[in-house]
Amino acid sequence: MWRLPRLRASLCVSVFLALAFAASDARANPPDTYGFGSRETAMGNAAAADSRGFAANYYNPANLARSRGLEIAVGYFRADHTLEMNGRDNGIDPVKGINGGLVVPGRLFGIPFAFGLGVHLPDDRISRVRALRQEQPRWELYDNRNQRLFLAANLAIEPVPWLQIGGGLSFMSSTTGKLDISGSANVISPDDSQLRHEVDADLTAIRYPQAGIRVALSDRVALAAVYRGEFQLGLDLSAHLSGDISGLTTALYDLHTRSVNNFLPQQAVLGGSWLLTRDVRASFDATWMNWAAYVPPVAQLDVLLDIPAPAGGWPASITPPQTPASTRIEPLRMHDRLIPHLGAEWRVVDSRKLQGFVRGGYEYSKSPIEPQTGLTNYVDRDRHTFSLGLGITARAFARELPASISLDLHAALSELIAATTYKANASDFVGDYTARGRIVNLGLVLTVAFDGWGVPKEEP
Repeated sequence: MWRLPRLRASLCVSVFLALAFAASDARANPPDTYGFGSRETAMGNAAAADSRGFAANYYNPANLARSRGLEIAVGYFRADHTLEMNGRDNGIDPVKGINGGLVVPGRLFGIPFAFGLGVHLPDDRISRVRALRQEQPRWELYDNRNQRLFLAANLAIEPVPWLQIGGGLSFMSSTTGKLDISGSANVISPDDSQLRHEVDADLTAIRYPQAGIRVALSDRVALAAVYRGEFQLGLDLSAHLSGDISGLTTALYDLHTRSVNNFLPQQAVLGGSWLLTRDVRASFDATWMNWAAYVPPVAQLDVLLDIPAPAGGWPASITPPQTPASTRIEPLRMHDRLIPHLGAEWRVVDSRKLQGFVRGGYEYSKSPIEPQTGLTNYVDRDRHTFSLGLGITARAFARELPASISLDLHAALSELIAATTYKANASDFVGDYTARGRIVNLGLVLTVAFDGWGVPKEEP
């Protein structure tokens, strides 16, 4: 029996491209999941009161004002995932790319200030989207969402020596697009169909604010507070199909899909830094994340299908397609979380021309997602992250280069603790499953600072 084969194929193409438009193939952005800068990542991301250089554009923009000269940094990191369900690897792609930025300090009316720019540039794609059915198991905070371009621009001032204040905007990339198909579909001889298609996609910038403050209580102790705003990256796509069907009738098919492909909850951070001895520093951050405001990434579809019956009705050999049923979106309940970060840095070498550092850190992130006992399968697990790093800074590297050069390296291991999800309905088509995972994150950053040492004055 004929079922409008060419038309149905075109409908399938349009739906597929509308739902998976950018590339075939979700924590919110790369810095939130993997850190930003090797020194800070090695210290467990406990950096609100002690971030330096370009990394301050993420951890606390107020720290930009601590720089005493022009700083330029470039680095690279790669995070590989081994995330599995019932012992089978789910094939989550690595997140990798270039991290870098600059800090440009100066004075305005005698008050120190600084401008900072930080960027994460993926080396294989600028943005990536994928829409899945809510019943399809997926690692909600890791799969797909971290392949993103991230950009932050901030300003900071130091009105008095013990106070730094800063703020600015961060930018993420969002996707919109459309697909148009028109022409004539021959249901008797599909190869004779003549169809034309046009694809158009755009990346748009989503902005969200951030601000921070740092207070030095003494030469050894500093406290900090940071706020990061919420953002939602929308996926707004449409498909339009129109044309003639073998001279029998015309067809009109319009599809519009809207979803939130990436979500970053608003965050508040309180942190501290302590210079325990001349060569040993410890730091602590507590990050509150408003996961309760999370928006599920399920597409909402608006569909119009109009295929009027030809004069005399449809031939017995042809069954026209029906309008797809609308999707019922099940709620996803998530809970706010308070995430602790611990970090330490030991200066093991301290000479006139060379400094060497050993660093370590720990972070614990309890999953915000409720147990998935019903229809949905948003998978996540509690995460323990252990990190280590090395750093070396050389000054007087060459007479022709009056600057310091720093090389920082980090390695971080995240363990997602195994747990079993038990379905309330014994006939659930997915069934019970055990999920666990591991993430290995490696990277380095090279910094050139034109201030003699390339680090702030000796203070917390």
